[in-house]
Formats: sequence, C-alpha cells, structure tokens
Amino acid sequence: MKILFIFFALLSALSVQAQVTNHPSLGALGACDALLAKNGMGAGLTLDQLKDSALHNNIAIRSAQHGIEAAQQQRKETFTKFFPNISGTGLWFNANKGMAQTTINPSESISPELGASLAKMLPVEALAALSSPISISMMKNGTIGSLMAVQPVFVGGQIVNGNKLAKVGEDVSRLQLQLSENEVERTAEQYFWQLASLQEKMKTIDAVDTLLSGIHKDVEVAVRAGLAMRNDLLQVQLRQNGIESQRLKLQNGISIVRLLLSQYCGLRDTSFAISYQTSVASPMVSKQDHQQALSGTAEYQLLDKQVEATRLQKRMAVGQNLPSVAIGAGYNYHNLMDKDHTFGMVFATVSVPISDWWGGSHAIKRRKIEYQKAQEQLEDNAKLLQIRMQNAWNGVEESYQQLQLAQRSIEQAEENLRLNRDYYRAGTSRMSDLLEAQLLYQQSCDKHTDAFANYQSKLLEYRQAIGQ
Repeated sequence: MKILFIFFALLSALSVQAQVTNHPSLGALGACDALLAKNGMGAGLTLDQLKDSALHNNIAIRSAQHGIEAAQQQRKETFTKFFPNISGTGLWFNANKGMAQTTINPSESISPELGASLAKMLPVEALAALSSPISISMMKNGTIGSLMAVQPVFVGGQIVNGNKLAKVGEDVSRLQLQLSENEVERTAEQYFWQLASLQEKMKTIDAVDTLLSGIHKDVEVAVRAGLAMRNDLLQVQLRQNGIESQRLKLQNGISIVRLLLSQYCGLRDTSFAISYQTSVASPMVSKQDHQQALSGTAEYQLLDKQVEATRLQKRMAVGQNLPSVAIGAGYNYHNLMDKDHTFGMVFATVSVPISDWWGGSHAIKRRKIEYQKAQEQLEDNAKLLQIRMQNAWNGVEESYQQLQLAQRSIEQAEENLRLNRDYYRAGTSRMSDLLEAQLLYQQSCDKHTDAFANYQSKLLEYRQAIGQ
C-alpha cells in the first residue's frame, strides 16, 4: 500500500517533466528547443537586424567609409593631371635705386666733324654738357604679370600609371571596409548567440524549477503522511536552492551581454528581445569549392591589389627617369619702363634626366624586387587562405557532429530520467538518484544550447572565409 501511494504521488509530481520530455514539437532537438517554440521569439530583433544596426553605428565602419571617401578624392585629384597646368604670376616692386644703371659719355660717340658742326650750333654750356658723362638709372619700380598654361605631352607614363595607382588605392579602401564589416558582423553574431545561449539556459532553469516544485509539493505531502523520509524533502530543497543560485548568475550574465550587444549595435533600449530559429540543416549545403572561392575573398583581393600596386610603382619609377615633353602658351605684361607692354608666346620644353639615372636605376631595381616579393606573397598566402577555408569547414563539420551528439545526449538523459522515475516509484531507487538524473538532463540541455551557438559561429566563420 505504501509503495502504491508513493507511486501515485510521484506520478503526479513528475507529470510536469513528462509533459516536457513528450512535447509533440520537441523532435530531435529536445526539450530546450521546445521551450523556445512554446514561448515564441517572433517579436524580438533578428540577427540580421542587429548586424545591420552594428554596421551603421560602429566606429570602425565609419572610419573605413571615410577612408573610401578620401581615396575617391585622391583618384579625382590624380585625374586632373591629364589637363593643362594653368598658373598666374603677378609682381610689383619698388627698389631703392634702379636695377639697371649705366653711364654714357656723349663725347665718345661724337665724331670730329659732328663736333665742329655742333660747336657752331650750340651754346658753350650745351657743348660743356656733351663732354661730361651722363648717369642713367632704370627699373626702380614696376609691375610684371603673366598667365601660363603648360600641357604635358609625354612624362614617361607617370600620369596614366598614377591614375591607375589611385584607382587601386580606392579598391583597397573598399576591401578594407569589407574586412571591417566582416569583423563587426562576427562580433555582433558572437554576442547574439551568447545571449541566445544564456536565454535558452534560463528556459531550462525554468523547466527544471517547475519540475522540482512539483516534486517538492508531492514529497512534502508524503512526508506529512509518513510515507517518505524527510531527507528526500531536504534533498529537493537543496537542489532548488542550487537552481536559484544558477538563475541569479544567468540573469546577471544576460544583463551584461545584452548591454554589450546594445552598445555594439548602437541600441538605446537595453531591454530588447531577440528572435532566432533553432532548426539545423546539414552543413553540406553550405560547402563551396575552395579553389574557386579563393578569388572572391577580400584577403586574396587585397594581396592581388598589392601586386598590381607594386607593378604600377615599378612603371612609375621607370617613367621618372625618361625624358618629359610639354607644350605651353602664355600671355605676359610688364611696366618696367613706365610704359605698359604686353605680349603672347608659345613654347615647348624637353627635360632629360642625366645624372638622375645613377640613382634612378637603383630605384627601378628596388621596385622590381618589391614586385617579385608581392607575387611570391600572393602565391604563398593563397595557399594559406585555402588552408584557412578547409580548417573553417572542419570546424563546421565538427561543431555539427557535436550538436548531433548533444541531441542524442538529451534523448539518453530523458531515458535515464524516465528509468530513475520508475525506480523511485517502485521504491528501488533513492531520491538522490532521481535528482542526479535530473541534473544530467539539465546539463545535456545546456550542452545542446552551447553546441548550437558554437555551430552558428562556425558557420559564420566559414562563410566569411570563402568570401560570402
């Protein structure tokens, strides 16, 4: 009779757990995911929404965007080198004495015949002045102005290659933005799944607390009736205290992670909820051909841009040591002789570096070495990137297998809990054994939650490794 009473009492107490373990929507994911489906997360923020918010509010992204804008202006500035260089010059001066000074002796330029004629025509004072030297001073002050236009015709390809190099710099800035976006998305997703993991563990705590409350109520009734030992009740109470302690730690952890996620994503409301799906697809649908995916990664494209940049720098080094040709036209004005004077002119210039070839030849060799070095780095790092892809894929497969093991562990823990429940009903098992089975079940749920969050992180790592 005593055994029957205990049987019916515990049957009622464990009915809550039976509802959890036999939930029709549980499937292979176990009770942890069933609790999520029951409570619903449709009203919360999705992972894509949070990542989009992080991309719009993160300082690293804004800095990378400013880098693109600066590179665009650099490219536009370099493009202006194709057009004539127009310059204007103006000068006014006032010296303490004329810049052009000379002395003229008229008597030296007068022939004897002319002197005899002048002696008859001019007075004595004028003749005396002609025999004395005369000082002349000019350009004590004046104004000069010019407007010049010079069009480069040939400069060794420096303008063309400079524009190509500026375009490479803009492309590099965009790739750096992509890498910054990948880092922001990775961090935001880590915070997201960390918060989701803690919330799932809190739901497991709620389910276990409900289970222990039912056990506590029925065992308390059995103790009052003298059908169970008080030690059984104390064990249940100790386990409930432990659950409350875990609840406090989880609440603090959820609060901190939510604050970190809101700060990283630029959210003002720190009490937001998150929405996510717990369905898991086979990882084989995400695998790509690593050789083909290599050229689509930002890291490989950056290495390729480095090769292109060093190739253009080598060409510019050669161009700096080639002759340069330019044509031009100008309009000039001056007022040096107290009279306005204007004139136009056209001209052509040819500049041939001679002594610069000594140092320039070494600069060209240095650029060739840098170009060869960039090519070797591209080839070597391409292999490392493929290894990274394979390693990331191995992480996906391993985390998926760990998730499947965690799912099977939940099933095994459920069966173990059911057996200990039956043994305790029959009086052939102790309360400590039943509570130990409950603890194993709780740990299995937590491991499943951690395995699911880790699987999502590994998927993101693989997607970024293959350039998706």
